Amino acid sequence: MDTKQIEYILKIAEENNITRAAEKLFITQSALNQQLLKLERELGTPLFHRSRSHWGLTEAGRIYVEGAKEVLNLKNSTYNRIYDISDARKGHLTIGLTPGRGLKMFTAIYPELHRAFPNLEVRPIEMRVRDQQAALAEGILDVGFMTLHEKDRTADNYLVLGQEEMAVIVPAGHPAAERQAPPSEPPAILDLKELEYEPFVLMDKQSTLRAVCDDIFSQAGFVPNILFETNNTGGIASMVESTLCCGIIPWYYVRRPSDKLARFCLASHPSWDVVISWPKTGYLSSGAREFLRLAQAWWEEQEA
Repeated sequence: MDTKQIEYILKIAEENNITRAAEKLFITQSALNQQLLKLERELGTPLFHRSRSHWGLTEAGRIYVEGAKEVLNLKNSTYNRIYDISDARKGHLTIGLTPGRGLKMFTAIYPELHRAFPNLEVRPIEMRVRDQQAALAEGILDVGFMTLHEKDRTADNYLVLGQEEMAVIVPAGHPAAERQAPPSEPPAILDLKELEYEPFVLMDKQSTLRAVCDDIFSQAGFVPNILFETNNTGGIASMVESTLCCGIIPWYYVRRPSDKLARFCLASHPSWDVVISWPKTGYLSSGAREFLRLAQAWWEEQEA
């Protein structure tokens, strides 16, 4: 099933530029343009509004891209089904991973996945959660490793690996730090209202963690004084350690005690889910199912 032409057109649509698309496809711009012109002659209408710097889809182009994605999804599903009933144990598996621990998890479990499926072509991609959700919908990803609140889920399938509580962190020199519980005891609870006038560093608005934090501040009854926004969760702890501000992050990032910051729970114990997601209508290959099994075992080991 040759879908090269479809992939070419989708790449132009993704890049909004034929020059960049040709570079990503490792073909000449002239060859790519010939493929596009051939298709447009066949269809009798242009697929792109052309300009020097931006190629936007026409109405016909949007219809083509929508159908093309469905064709590629059908191709991938069909091939994976055939691979699963053959002895080759091969195929393609593209995995979305949250930055940081997603890659850490993949590195830990990949050797076993490779031993079970030596002919499986695995492609890990670090992507933020909302980007993963969009990529799953477009057929770019087969599965995604994510952290999010239940209300941020799409209509896709979700396997919950575990739940993770949020921690409030303050610099070690902050007056509240004196009330931190010893490492051997359960974390002390802090009333967030005590920090109403303190500066905070938070994840940016595109992050699912930011959505969780916004709910926490709403329940606390105040709008935080935001000193800085970042797209690096681990960087929040570093900034708090530098005594610049306070923060709210998952316990995963402060599970080990630090003499530079203090960790607290909130009375409502807000949390989010650690999940693996895959398309509702997609086919989950045997290689993908093995990845789910290994990811679940890895996460259980982290919680032990």
